[in-house]
Amino acid sequence: MAQRIRKAVFPVAGLGTRFLPATKTVPKEMMPIVDKPLIQYAVDEAVAAGCDTMVFVTNRYKHSVADYFDTAYELERKLEAAGKTEQLELIRSVLPSHVRAVFVTQAEARGLGHAVLCAKPVVGDEPFAVLLPDDLIWNRQGAPALAQMADLSEQTGSSVIAVEDVPREMTGSYGIVDVPAFDGRSGAIRSMVEKPAPAQAPSTLAVVGRYVLDGRIFDLLEKTPPGKGGEIQLTDAISALLAEKPVLAYRFQGTRFDCGSHLGLIEATIRFALDNEKLSEGATVAMQKALKELGAVEHD
Repeated sequence: MAQRIRKAVFPVAGLGTRFLPATKTVPKEMMPIVDKPLIQYAVDEAVAAGCDTMVFVTNRYKHSVADYFDTAYELERKLEAAGKTEQLELIRSVLPSHVRAVFVTQAEARGLGHAVLCAKPVVGDEPFAVLLPDDLIWNRQGAPALAQMADLSEQTGSSVIAVEDVPREMTGSYGIVDVPAFDGRSGAIRSMVEKPAPAQAPSTLAVVGRYVLDGRIFDLLEKTPPGKGGEIQLTDAISALLAEKPVLAYRFQGTRFDCGSHLGLIEATIRFALDNEKLSEGATVAMQKALKELGAVEHD
């Protein structure tokens, strides 16, 4: 069996312009779904997959993510003095004691591939995970998506990329893979193209924000020329990797919420609220009330 992934990379240097003005001061990775920020869900998923080193690729202006995972001594003392043990445990458990956080600065925005390359000094040449926090993937009754992918990578020794089918008119928003055949949930990728027009897309299988990658990808990223907008695309480096080693597409078990969009963030909030033991009843009543009021307005 191949080496199990131990390190996870989180590219969090983006400006989150879709959510302005909120993201003027609050990074999109810190946008909450019920009572946890998006980055916490991604970190929890990486920990569940066996990772013990979290590498956050950020920019020099964004400090909220580092502050969130740092120890809040004054807050802890106040909670402890007030006997609020439940809240104290919540803030102490954002990062398990055996897990370390490493922060790497991306000096300039040069694309996802460049952001991943910035993590090379920490990751080295071992296999690792990449998680895009605004893709929130929820598997209510089974292993998280990254754990599923890590198991497959460990069994096969291959890089594994999460995919899901999208409407053909949306292929221009994703990296699209060509997979001749699937064996269960996985299949070998034949080719990969970044954001093709619908008529040129080889399939409707879109790459979404979870990757388990061979350490060789760093060498290939260093050789990848910048594309549109001067950005280095991770997709281009993965295409180069395909010429050397098998890369598997994986249809994960679970539901993906595109929290990089307003509707995706709203949908995730509703779904998680309805699944929350303390909130589900109130959330259901609130939804019914809102729908009733909207229906009344439409009939006025």
